[in-house]
Amino acid sequence: MDLRRPRSLRTRLLCAFLLPLAVVLAVVGVAATAAVRGELLGQVDDRLAAAVARSTQADDTQADDTQADDTQADDTQADDTQADDTQADDDPGDGLGWGGTGPGFLLTPGQGDGTLGARVVDGVVTEAAVIGKEGDGEALTAAEAAALAGVPADGEPRTVDLGPLGAYRVVATGDAGEVAGEVLVTGLPLASVRAALLRLVVVEVAAGLLGLLAAGVVGSAVIGRTLRPLHRVAATAGRVAQLPLSSGEVRLPDRVPAADTDPRTEVGRVGAALNRLLDSVESGIAARQASETRLRRFAADASHELRTPVTSIRGYTELVRRRGGLPEQVDASLRRVEAEAVRMSGLVDDLLLLARLDAGAGAGAGRELARDDVDLTGLVLDVVSDAHAAGPGHRWRVDLPPGAVLVPGDAARLHQVLANLLANVRTHTPPGTTATTRLRTEGTDAVLEVADDGPGVPEGLQAGVFERFARGDSSRSRAAGSTGLGLAIVAAVVEGHGGTVSVASRPGTTVFTVRLPGATVAELDDDEEPAPARA
Repeated sequence: MDLRRPRSLRTRLLCAFLLPLAVVLAVVGVAATAAVRGELLGQVDDRLAAAVARSTQADDTQADDTQADDTQADDTQADDTQADDTQADDDPGDGLGWGGTGPGFLLTPGQGDGTLGARVVDGVVTEAAVIGKEGDGEALTAAEAAALAGVPADGEPRTVDLGPLGAYRVVATGDAGEVAGEVLVTGLPLASVRAALLRLVVVEVAAGLLGLLAAGVVGSAVIGRTLRPLHRVAATAGRVAQLPLSSGEVRLPDRVPAADTDPRTEVGRVGAALNRLLDSVESGIAARQASETRLRRFAADASHELRTPVTSIRGYTELVRRRGGLPEQVDASLRRVEAEAVRMSGLVDDLLLLARLDAGAGAGAGRELARDDVDLTGLVLDVVSDAHAAGPGHRWRVDLPPGAVLVPGDAARLHQVLANLLANVRTHTPPGTTATTRLRTEGTDAVLEVADDGPGVPEGLQAGVFERFARGDSSRSRAAGSTGLGLAIVAAVVEGHGGTVSVASRPGTTVFTVRLPGATVAELDDDEEPAPARA
């Protein structure tokens, strides 16, 4: 899992809520466990103090009885048997019922199961045992006894780990008996304390996890409801972002609801700002649309008005030249004027066509684009034949499928598309260039390609090659004049037919690809042969 990956606002808010809560629960759990542990150890220490008192008192009484028995034995030899019987009755070690295992003070009434007792003389454990469940004495092993030898005899309770026996709370006290350096060690088991603490920790962890789960569910629901207005704002922005804003008449009907524009909330301020932004964008688009409309109208009107004077110039120039008798210099000038008039006439016609296409009036003079079945196969043969006549210095080839490819569209405008592409090759490539026109179908699309092996379109110009008045660089030959609108007309007509046009070029290979939808293939009759590729 990548921790550096950006997370949603909902996830971050939920983490910001749950992490401190988890820390607080952990701190409270640790503090509660420590307090309960201290309280339980305090209770064990109180019981241990009582056990130590009983052990010390029992050990003192045992020492006194032993001293009295020894004195009686010295006074009367005849009473040895009675002294022995008395000693046997009073010696706790003989009456423990476990064969004398462990120190005698463990016999003291009130000592419970698990109570530990040990006698240490000069740092060596002489006897040590623990009271078993049956009341029998269970001797400690050498390792367990060794752990008791180092307990300081300061009367302070300490916790000692006795291995298999578990942890014990022990107190070591010096004895005032006749043996110097004797220490009595008394201990109580901590198993019940540890079991209680373990149960407490389990309860705390389970309760904490359930609490975090419940808090996460509730927090997620609350945060989700709180962020719902923000989601609506984002949805509004997403719908507006999907609108085509680059051209044409655009309206932005989507706005953030008034309920989500409350200036007293952060989300409300965002929603209100987005509404103001959309208002500004809509005003700007409306102004752009009005400017484009005026510009198209101007281009259409200017083109329409220029057609008459340009036609007149051509006519009068041609009329004067036909009368003859003009000086050579004047005749050359008139020829130049006529050539420029022809070029201007083509430019005016192209501008008028683009203006009508932009205005949605269709590709013809005041009529919609036709939607007849156009035979692209025959159209390719006709246009390539015209290109061969217009550019005999180039090599023209065709690559056609065996059947006729039909598409719905305007035959005249599709003819113009292919004518402009071939004229582009003729104009911008040197003589000797080979141009190949290919036609095929891919699914329901007709694919028309015009490829040449000329110098290619510079990479920096390929992105804007279909823009109006786009010009190639000087490396592409300009044997004839160009208005810079040929490829723009190609793009406009193809888009009007619902198709696409693209270019891929590098030195030595340039391919213009036109895709038109709705293609069908008409099979040839048996007596017909497919059109061969020709130069």
